[in-house]
Amino acid sequence: MIKHQSVAVLLLVALGAQSTPIEPIQSLVYDANGHLHLVNTDQFSEVDADLEPLFNAENDVIFSLFTRSNPLHGQVLEWNNAASVQNSNFNPSHPTRFTIHGWNGDGTSGLHSNIRSNYFTVGEFNVISVDWGAGAQTINYITARNRVDAVGDVLSRMINTLVSATGISRNSISLIGHSLGAHAAGNAGKYQNGQIQTVIGLDPAGVLFSLGQPDIMTPSDAQYVEAVFSNAGTLGFDLPLGDANFYPNGGRSQPGCGIDIAGNCAHSRAHELFAESVSTTAGFRATRCASHDEVLQGGCTSTGAGALMGGEPSNHGRGVNGIFWFATNSAVPFAQG
Repeated sequence: MIKHQSVAVLLLVALGAQSTPIEPIQSLVYDANGHLHLVNTDQFSEVDADLEPLFNAENDVIFSLFTRSNPLHGQVLEWNNAASVQNSNFNPSHPTRFTIHGWNGDGTSGLHSNIRSNYFTVGEFNVISVDWGAGAQTINYITARNRVDAVGDVLSRMINTLVSATGISRNSISLIGHSLGAHAAGNAGKYQNGQIQTVIGLDPAGVLFSLGQPDIMTPSDAQYVEAVFSNAGTLGFDLPLGDANFYPNGGRSQPGCGIDIAGNCAHSRAHELFAESVSTTAGFRATRCASHDEVLQGGCTSTGAGALMGGEPSNHGRGVNGIFWFATNSAVPFAQG
């Protein structure tokens, strides 16, 4: 039987004969909207300036505030304009949640509306969508990948403006990112010196990320960092990146996804599971496993206390850490309790 990780290797193909002796590496990768692309994964390649749109995170990242008073139409907040916050529906007495999309996504990506609708089901929140579509919507994946630091930087500046304009505590803030957005969330946490309460990484992007890189999501990016792996080893990163690391159904493939060779269905499942976790009464009850290697082999020996994946509030302050496994249903509702 071919192991799932082997599929990712089979997806890597070289271009045909070129004028240079070294051929750039290409890979099949799904974007945030479910479209398949043959993308350049050569970190040293040059991009045609005529094809690559310019991106300045300070000017091009759009922050849109949604509350129960305006659940459908966001109010634009500006990181360098305190009045934009003070004249909006932002309420400093309510928790603040940022949602961040991945490659080729934008402010209309489904994870934003799905996650915030679940938040508004359970209470009053300031939910801010981070639209970096001007930098994420590019034919060259490596270019988007290399922008997660800049997006994290300007997101950190937006947080600073919220704090100075309204007096909110960083303990009331969570950053929730999917794929490349998970690493952008982590970078924002880095710029905040780990003071943000919670960072949630939903199937953090794996292509061209490795442990030790300065812009990869890490456990020190916030007071509590949680990672959910739904397509680990293919589109998602494989190794633990958080204080707590959840591997639904083993973390590689997901029930209900059928023949999911390139992993798009499984990759998206992470943000679908998280969105449901915010409002479900059943909950995603997970078993703490002895080791990551055990999960890779399809097993889990229970050790230590179990935990709920995601949820509201997060697991911050509960001593949750380690590797966790849980099973889901194949369709909504996914939670089995």
